[in-house]
Formats: sequence, C-alpha cells, structure tokens
Amino acid sequence: MTKRDEYVAKMKTQLDDLNAQIDKLAAKSEGAKKDMQAKYKQEMADLRAQSSKASAKLEELKDAGEHAWENLVEEMDKVSDAFKHSYNYFKSQF
Repeated sequence: MTKRDEYVAKMKTQLDDLNAQIDKLAAKSEGAKKDMQAKYKQEMADLRAQSSKASAKLEELKDAGEHAWENLVEEMDKVSDAFKHSYNYFKSQF
C-alpha cells in the first residue's frame, strides 16, 4: 500500500467514525427538550454539510494526479480538522 493509499484509507476511516458518532448524537438529540431540538437540528445539518464537504474533498483527493495530490492533502487536513472541531463542539453542548 502506497503512502497515498494509506492516507486515503485513514481519512475515510476517520470520516466514517465521525459520521457514526453524528448518528448517535442525532438519536440523543431527539430526546432533548423541545426548545433545544431546533438548535440541535440546525447543528446536525451543519455537521452533515461539513461531512459532505469532507467526503467530496476525499473523492477529489482520490482522483487527483500526483502533482495536485500534495496540495489537496493540505486542504483535506484543513477540512477534516474543521469537521472534527465542529463535531467536538457540538458534542460538548450535550
């Protein structure tokens, strides 16, 4: 397995793990008080949007040529870090 393949596999695993955690939080948020449910739904929508953005960036990374690959790794790291940060912030609100 090349360094590139390892990186893509690692990022996919991280995204899959975060998405699974988001699903768990979504289930928990359904039991929240009515006044908080709207806020949680908006936060969940934001997290799902970031997840989609990270998944799209990962697909772009998979298809990238060798030259573009190095630049996209940096972008992928930024998108992934932002997604993780948003998830951790939302999780801390429970």
